[in-house]
Amino acid sequence: MKRGPSTSTIYSLLSLKFTRQQSSKLGVDPLRVRFLSSSAKSPGLLSQYKHLVERGELQHDPFQERVASELESLLGRLEQYEKDMEEYHVKLANWKQSRENERRRLLMEEAESKQQGDVWTSVNKRRSKLAETLMFRKSSENIEPGVGKWVSYLNRERKLDSLVGRCPSAPHAPRGLYIYGNVGSGKTMLMDMFYNATEGIVKHRQRYHFHEAMLKINEDMHKIWKNQVREKSSQSSISSWIMNLPFDTKVKEWVAAEEKYKQEVQMKNILPAVADKFLVDQQAGQVGASILCFDEIQTVDVFAIVALSGIVSRLLSTGTVLVATSNRAPKDLNQDGMQKDIFQKFVTKLEEHCAFVFIGSEIDYRRFIAQRSFDQVHYFWPSDCTSVGKFEKMWVEITSQLGGQITSETIPVMFGRKLEVSESCNGVARFAFDFLCGQPVGAADYIALAKNYHTVFISDIPMMSMRIRDKARRFITLIDELYNHHCCLFCLAATSIEDLFQGTEEGALFDLESFQFETEAEGGKLRRNVLVEGNVGSVGAPTAIVSMLSGQEEMFAFRRAVSRLIEMQTPLYLEGVRNLHPYFQRREPESLVDSAARFQFQQSS
Repeated sequence: MKRGPSTSTIYSLLSLKFTRQQSSKLGVDPLRVRFLSSSAKSPGLLSQYKHLVERGELQHDPFQERVASELESLLGRLEQYEKDMEEYHVKLANWKQSRENERRRLLMEEAESKQQGDVWTSVNKRRSKLAETLMFRKSSENIEPGVGKWVSYLNRERKLDSLVGRCPSAPHAPRGLYIYGNVGSGKTMLMDMFYNATEGIVKHRQRYHFHEAMLKINEDMHKIWKNQVREKSSQSSISSWIMNLPFDTKVKEWVAAEEKYKQEVQMKNILPAVADKFLVDQQAGQVGASILCFDEIQTVDVFAIVALSGIVSRLLSTGTVLVATSNRAPKDLNQDGMQKDIFQKFVTKLEEHCAFVFIGSEIDYRRFIAQRSFDQVHYFWPSDCTSVGKFEKMWVEITSQLGGQITSETIPVMFGRKLEVSESCNGVARFAFDFLCGQPVGAADYIALAKNYHTVFISDIPMMSMRIRDKARRFITLIDELYNHHCCLFCLAATSIEDLFQGTEEGALFDLESFQFETEAEGGKLRRNVLVEGNVGSVGAPTAIVSMLSGQEEMFAFRRAVSRLIEMQTPLYLEGVRNLHPYFQRREPESLVDSAARFQFQQSS
């Protein structure tokens, strides 16, 4: 079997040679610094931050330093919390097993009592096994209707409390952090530094961006609903042990009904059920503390408020530590006043479990690096023969070094859908703008794309105007997800990055010159990420996946896309691809002897 290209070879293909002069002219972008060291003992977050400042890679910011200090303190508390949670889960598992054993014993005692009664003793003795099975399945849902099951269930639970005792108390979780402030102030950078530092300390850990979290919640809810329908149509899950009990059919039917009612009580609230699976480690038997890093909390619609409240509240109540970022303070998230009661409970829960930390810097670090002069090494414009030649040359060089075999493939998307990729080669894919942005696709498709391909080529990108406003929105969502997953992006466009959203056909999208990306007056009106229609294709677009932006927010979204496109050209961002992209994190580290096979491209002149 032919072996694919080594990880080190692919790494090198994503590294461009920048001269000392060019690196000095570029500087480094402080916003995308993420530490993914594999060393057993790395310096603390605050030490890392100060070291970067001393090296000149970060500009000192007192607000950032304070957050780094807070996160380092939280990390120290998490180490002890992990140990406490491991002990707690052992006690909890033993308690659950004892309670289940006692519950079944109580059920059997009640069943024996009913078996000995006068009501059910003379009916079933002459029934055949087949007739008994058929009657059991048909009648199990009709025994003891109304409040009878509820009273019976409560009485049994009270007895269990006295026999087994109450559930063991979970250790007190350390308070998390809710970090909020202006766009470009370093919130995500600091959260990601913290998330990486939790590796090896906390077993159950996840990092989600708002887009991906909402899609995952939708998908998990859909799965649970399907499972409930499936379980409702079949009693096999509860009948296997009940059918073998030494009781008459009516008694077995009663036991089955009691079991079914218990399951219905447990599954009544679907959001807690989703939350319980949100941070589950894939390795069986892994118990311990859990932490959720949630980037860009926002409330774009009613579903987002209800889902966030249900999921986050459940996680916090069960001991998960939350570190979140947002452009707004919690009380300002719901400026439209949707679902006020639910939202207020959500804010109260955040106040109980998180410290609110404001990054008050007026500097937009993305804009700061964007103002520096550098060559746009992966962005080719205009779409003339010269630019097309450079774009095609880069495609050929990279794919040749990765094996050269261009294939088509299909990648899975959420909700059971698929995305066709006509040109791909070992983690590199190529698309035309209209294929990605000219049809009803959205965040779910772009997330799947970004996870599967570390390098993406996009050709035929036009100047955006009101004539193609929907395409522009989709393009912004695409850039968001490529950026969030740290993909390497090559573009062939009609115009420069700064002019990309300045088309005038049927009207300009917005006036870039008059739009101040970040000002004190606009601090309370920061953008929301763009979510476009078409995220779930044929299965229908739930309201959580549709966000129609106000004019002010839309301007921020366009401007953010410009900032991110520029940042994605910088050496630090490109170097981070090989450390941060999921493609490389899924692959095993390879020996340094592979370094002889590394190739590096000179940057395009």
